[in-house]
Amino acid sequence: MSVRLFQAYVMVDWSAASKPATGADSIWIGVLKRNVRFQMAFEAHNPATRAEAERLLNGLLDDLKRKSERALVGFDFPLGFPRGAAAALKLGEPPWRAMFDFIGKEVKDKPDNTNNRFQVGAKMNRLMTGEAFPFWGAPARDEQTMLSAKRPREHHENDIPEFRLAEQAIKGASSIWKLYYQGSVGGQALTGLPVVGRLHAQRNVKLWPFETGWRPLSPADAAVADAVFAEIYPAMFAVKPAAGEVKDQAQVRGACERFNALDEKGQLGALFGPAKDDPRRETVEREEGWILGALP
Repeated sequence: MSVRLFQAYVMVDWSAASKPATGADSIWIGVLKRNVRFQMAFEAHNPATRAEAERLLNGLLDDLKRKSERALVGFDFPLGFPRGAAAALKLGEPPWRAMFDFIGKEVKDKPDNTNNRFQVGAKMNRLMTGEAFPFWGAPARDEQTMLSAKRPREHHENDIPEFRLAEQAIKGASSIWKLYYQGSVGGQALTGLPVVGRLHAQRNVKLWPFETGWRPLSPADAAVADAVFAEIYPAMFAVKPAAGEVKDQAQVRGACERFNALDEKGQLGALFGPAKDDPRRETVEREEGWILGALP
């Protein structure tokens, strides 16, 4: 019988909304864990604010640790930036950690979801390129010299890339540089990374692939942490919404169920990276990260 890597699965569909919101296009947190009868049972949470979501995640992780149940926690936004972004900001090493620290200091996110993500995007543009690039997208009132409402230009050969290697591998994913409009992954990353950073700093958590390596995860690898945090792309595990379910709710359920099913069969570890050496490994592990389930 194969050994499970995890006993619980927590999948987070994030939102960069500037005011409290529930229902479609808001934060959904799906949890698949053992109930009092030791059967795997799913529950969904729909916190109205990011502050509420962070409290909820802290509570869930505390509860699972008390029960000695290791969790796989997935976030649906990039945990790393395209190669060269940290260097352009003149940040330290390793680039992924330097970026976490920088964004954690710069982003101000109030309990009512009011946040300064557009100002931070504009500041990063100024520091990286001295123009309204590569971040773009903002409502008219937030447009400024260093941040335009529309995409200002194409990415050229010598620019910081538009997409990470992971996005090139799955196709269809939005770029982190998009801060506003449908699929604004950039807004989600700027408001989400500070939360991930705080949860990580306070706990015995490993951030994949930066701290685990971009390679298959073994039970021994997983056993050193109370939880492993990973980036997910919920559309990869799309399931049909059940009666009364919104799309985001169904997606976190689908991701929980998929990872649980693979873990049950001893097949989940293989999703954490290539078994053979890969020329992209250093970039993935030091800076960009990867999307769990996006096999190279």
